[in-house]
Amino acid sequence: MLAKLNLHKILFLDIETVPLYESFESVPEIEQNYFEEKTAYQRKEEQTPKEFYEKAGIWAEFGKIICISVGYFTPQQSPRDFRLKSFYGDEFDLLTEFKSVVDTYFSSSYHLLCGHNAKEFDFPFIARRMLIQGIELPKPLALFNKKPWEVPHLDTLHLWRFGDYKHYTSLKLMAHVLGIPSPKDDIDGSQVATVYYKEKNLERIVQYCEKDVITVAQIILKLRNAPLLSEKEITLSV
Repeated sequence: MLAKLNLHKILFLDIETVPLYESFESVPEIEQNYFEEKTAYQRKEEQTPKEFYEKAGIWAEFGKIICISVGYFTPQQSPRDFRLKSFYGDEFDLLTEFKSVVDTYFSSSYHLLCGHNAKEFDFPFIARRMLIQGIELPKPLALFNKKPWEVPHLDTLHLWRFGDYKHYTSLKLMAHVLGIPSPKDDIDGSQVATVYYKEKNLERIVQYCEKDVITVAQIILKLRNAPLLSEKEITLSV
């Protein structure tokens, strides 16, 4: 099945998210109350909502997207050319730019969006934040009344599960066991908020996000028994 996929019809992507506010003290009181209710079962018994707020970026109701990186194979066959592009900064602007690319180039019935754990995180997070920002959903994210086989999403985590839905494997571990160079050579997801709010280093986060996109594409190649991408085959689009 994977061998029959047209790589040129896949948009590989990854997102980076952070809490909406730098600190719990900055959160409006009503949202503090909602956050306390939402996280009641996730927090340890002695853990306060303030102490747990660093994890707020995993929920679209309390977090925001600061970067979406995408990658795609250009139609030319030889040599291979994998293009990278990132949208970052103001959330409304980056979501609008991302939607424009999807609507223009990746919205036919033959196209797929692909990420790691993206069906549970990236895709719904993007859709929710778009609706919150008043942005119409692009066709690949408008899933109302869609049948499972009509959803144009590909998830490397789901491919690796082979039907075992209790099984979770991180992108880092999956890359390691498949012999793919690790993307986690700088920061990890737990550090993104600190790098964003404390270090003010968005460029570092963008580079981290782009490495994840490359790794997702490499995993698809590996699962197809195809050669991995070399550095010279990867191009950063302006």
